[in-house]
Amino acid sequence: MDVSPAWWFAVVGVILGMLAIDLLVFHRDAHEVSTREAAAWTLVWIALGLGFGAVVAWRFGLEPGTQYLTGYVIEKSLAVDNIFVFAVIFSAFSIPARYQHRVLFWGVIGALVLRALFIAAGIALIEQFHWMIFLLGALLVVTAWRLLTRRGHHPDPSENRAIRWMRRRVRMTDRLDGQRFLTVVDGKRVATPLLAALVAVEVADVVFAVDSIPAVLAVTSDPFLVFSSNAFAILGLRSMYFLLANMLERLELLSVGLAVVLAFVGFKMMLSDVYEIPIVLSLGVIVVVLAISVLASLHRSARRRTTAPPRS
Repeated sequence: MDVSPAWWFAVVGVILGMLAIDLLVFHRDAHEVSTREAAAWTLVWIALGLGFGAVVAWRFGLEPGTQYLTGYVIEKSLAVDNIFVFAVIFSAFSIPARYQHRVLFWGVIGALVLRALFIAAGIALIEQFHWMIFLLGALLVVTAWRLLTRRGHHPDPSENRAIRWMRRRVRMTDRLDGQRFLTVVDGKRVATPLLAALVAVEVADVVFAVDSIPAVLAVTSDPFLVFSSNAFAILGLRSMYFLLANMLERLELLSVGLAVVLAFVGFKMMLSDVYEIPIVLSLGVIVVVLAISVLASLHRSARRRTTAPPRS
């Protein structure tokens, strides 16, 4: 797809403009994000992402528009798994709800930069070594299996290698100092738990990027579509977290749906030289699988509450 530099500048401009509005206008002061506020922002980000997809379809054609939408849906659904990990991170570092938005805001900026680098590297590898599509496809299938087998199990983020390395080389305090990532204790500059949580969030996103970017590359290898679908899906991650954080236990079967989606796109990638699954069919399969997993999760949760014995 032939995309002029103006389109790249436009996408980056919209992203930076929305981030500035989000931080400087609506979240200048630390506060606990309400469900109503999170829902409103979630709708804004989804409308922005879908609206951009409509612009892509209008300007470049239905096929690129569908590819963008498929990548957006994949990335948006996989982002839900990030939410589980973010909840574990904030609990492990005892980050109050009113400071969580600041950590996620800078985490999203870091994620955008890292994913841009990963996307460029992934596309370059596929163009240089065609056999990489089989390796990336197999990686998605293995990831799907791991997602099924580790359901409900997340490692302690405070014990990952990056945090251990940081503790050995950076002075840290266990006390928060408002929204500051760094503070001064006994005349020395030290890191607060907010910085440790931010590092853990960035490490978690690197891990998820290894899974999600190949999934989008199975749909399209166009750098503009891959980056824009990733970017617009990630932008709404913070509001999704505050909206769904209290509903995570009710979506227990969503990981099964995500595993099926990853396995599907993995096999799609590996079989692309033999048979190219139509992009519209791929989008339909992904949407149906995710819808079934969400509805089944809500049904199971409602049934469990109905049959649960009354509390004494």
